[in-house]
Amino acid sequence: MNEPTDPVRLVVACHDGRGHTGKLAAAVRQGAQGVAGVDVAAIAVDEITSEQWFQLDEAHAVIFGAPTYMGSASAAFHQFAEASSRRWLTRRWQDKLAAGFTNSGAKAGDKSGTLGYFTTFAAQHGMVWINLGLRSGWCSSNGSEYDLNRLGFSHGAAAQSNIDEGPELMHKADLETAEYLGRRVAEYARIVVAGKRALSL
Repeated sequence: MNEPTDPVRLVVACHDGRGHTGKLAAAVRQGAQGVAGVDVAAIAVDEITSEQWFQLDEAHAVIFGAPTYMGSASAAFHQFAEASSRRWLTRRWQDKLAAGFTNSGAKAGDKSGTLGYFTTFAAQHGMVWINLGLRSGWCSSNGSEYDLNRLGFSHGAAAQSNIDEGPELMHKADLETAEYLGRRVAEYARIVVAGKRALSL
């Protein structure tokens, strides 16, 4: 067990695609970095190094991200997931916290397929999934497209980006929802790590 003064380690492991999911990842990191005592690192899973695999091994929480292509995570993320099989064999990621986020061109865009895939991937590793924890926004006459979770997903943070626009035009509410997810996971990671340290005394 780590010393009580060691930081909580959180990693955002993402395949960016065309820049939109990368901007979403930056918002997730911003939310997590706002939690005291949490160190946040970013890993591009399509360019992962040996050192970064060990960084994942040592993390207390991992937030996975990828664009949704054809109803699931991108091929680059699937390649990373398959490469994690050595970790699966040795249970290196057992009981780590996990969460996820994704982006697609359509409002729904079958993003649940990607978020569901992430939950299964995490479960195979024995990880503990943290959902978004928000009600659906923008679903009443008093609602607004600027509500958090405006697209109404529960398993993780989901964003929509017009296919003919760059990441600089991503919707403010989607980025704020991603920031909320990062903060939520970081806060839970602090609680879990502190509890484990207390029980080990």
